[in-house]
Amino acid sequence: MKTALITGASRGLGAALAVALAPTHHIIAVGKTTGALEEIDDLIRAAGGEATLAPMDITVDAAMQQLCRSIFDRWGKLDLWIHTAIHAAPLAPAGHIGPKDLAKSITINVEATARLIGYVGPLLGRDGHAVFTDDPRGGAQFFGAYGATKAAQIALAKSWQAESEKTGPHVHIVTPNPMPTATRARFYPGEDRNKLSSPADEAARLLGTLSL
Repeated sequence: MKTALITGASRGLGAALAVALAPTHHIIAVGKTTGALEEIDDLIRAAGGEATLAPMDITVDAAMQQLCRSIFDRWGKLDLWIHTAIHAAPLAPAGHIGPKDLAKSITINVEATARLIGYVGPLLGRDGHAVFTDDPRGGAQFFGAYGATKAAQIALAKSWQAESEKTGPHVHIVTPNPMPTATRARFYPGEDRNKLSSPADEAARLLGTLSL
């Protein structure tokens, strides 16, 4: 069976992708909330799949090194990596972004992503696939911290995509439709969530656009 590492698997789109991939992939689910990961594990098993739960913080370098070493020791490689982990800093005018919020956004959205590309890339090799989710908010009012660091994350992914075009792995950048996730609720608390696409529907749609 193929293997799929999902960073940010405990909720939202990451969780939905884990369940959608369960019939064809052994899921390695990374998230900070153990209880949420256990709930995803139940759904994966109900879908006929198996999961390895990794309750870890992607910003802890030693933990990510150990995780990737463990993947290599057990499977020798990785077929798919989907990166959905993100920090959604509170909305604020550009001149009033809290230093801690900005630092956390840079650490999670940019620095951790850069390190993971370095660690996971060799596991994917020539034939593996990496998937990043875009959310273009750069330059939008009050989205300074989130928009800038999300844009930086995608810029890293695009550079890796260009660099690996001939050598692999295959790097994909997809843009999900708006979903009723916790991240979006922080940005649009009064929104009618019934009009949004469900994470399960988006997971199916996005996977349908990829040749994995």
